[in-house]
Amino acid sequence: MDDSKEKQNQLNIELKEDVAQGTYSNLAIITHSSSEFVIDFVRIMPGLPKADVKSRIILTPEHAKRLMLALRDNISKFEAVHGNIKVEENPPYMIPMNFGGPKPEA
Repeated sequence: MDDSKEKQNQLNIELKEDVAQGTYSNLAIITHSSSEFVIDFVRIMPGLPKADVKSRIILTPEHAKRLMLALRDNISKFEAVHGNIKVEENPPYMIPMNFGGPKPEA
């Protein structure tokens, strides 16, 4: 591929400083409709009865599946180096099933 075609296919992605700091989340609530997936990232603090959504990402079904595949690939690579990630079967908090947005569909 020549240089001009390679430059056309490049995407410059800018990471602004405030976004680069990141936002901590220890709960993700996923809902969907026929045309979109909504992922709400929440931070639950021990002893507090209320938790706020810190960030919301809205994806098309195709992009949601691409995200799932990318996460699966990266988790496999992580576990190959660091060992299996243990997932607690009964987390110490209740996940609010009536949290705003469209109701989940299976």
